[in-house]
Amino acid sequence: MPPGAGFVSCRVLDPVNEPVRGAEFAVSDAMGRTVVSGGADPFGSFVAAVPAGDYRLAVTAEGYTPYRGSASVGDSTHSSLGDVMLQVAQPPALPDAGDWEIEPMHSSVGFTARHIGLARIHGRFNTFAGALRIAERVEQSAMHVVIDASSIDTNVKMRDDHLRSADFLDVDHFPTFEFYSERFVHKGGSRWAITGALSLHGVTRTVTLDAEYLGLGNGMEGETRAACRATTELHRDDFTVNWQTMLARGIAAIGSSVTIELDIQIVPKS
Repeated sequence: MPPGAGFVSCRVLDPVNEPVRGAEFAVSDAMGRTVVSGGADPFGSFVAAVPAGDYRLAVTAEGYTPYRGSASVGDSTHSSLGDVMLQVAQPPALPDAGDWEIEPMHSSVGFTARHIGLARIHGRFNTFAGALRIAERVEQSAMHVVIDASSIDTNVKMRDDHLRSADFLDVDHFPTFEFYSERFVHKGGSRWAITGALSLHGVTRTVTLDAEYLGLGNGMEGETRAACRATTELHRDDFTVNWQTMLARGIAAIGSSVTIELDIQIVPKS
């Protein structure tokens, strides 16, 4: 134990006394500054060394109501909160059945790719549109999204022009990407899997979006809107976007996979 410090710990359980794997904790001081944070071990437990003092503890986990508690840690002492039981959170209300559309002003379609095995290059597509038909049973819903391939933007014109060329997206021959899905699977809490067909660069493959539904809200004009975040990973070779050059040490200049990151808001179709 470091001089002038002590330990704080707890074990995180669900309502049937099973460990909550993947629980996240954050320990904050009296000024609200995070002192230490991390995840629980496979047994739902965590322990951290902190300077002697008074602390607030926040425990969060997907699908559960957050827990907040306090602990006083003395010099060379162990302050245990014991077993912390998380309660299952009510999932957010789902959108009403009917026709909805993506609201592009408050939505984004982004991506991240590796460069020379080290840095990450971030980009986005500035032009896209999408429609959703929400069914009475959301699992039977459908969506169709179209992305303008030429709207790719990494904030470097020379790189963007190369990405639009025949070496990569070949936007003259394949001006759009399209995603169509009729498979929405509830994975519990606010998590959904949306599986569909992605057509890109003249090739169609099955892709699954790992989506987090964020709930309903009202815009500045009082209109109802719903929001979600989603990610997926694409492999360039699957869509024959396989241009590559190697550095002198045999390192690929561009990684083989691309992470897609979506932040989407939808509104009822007018």
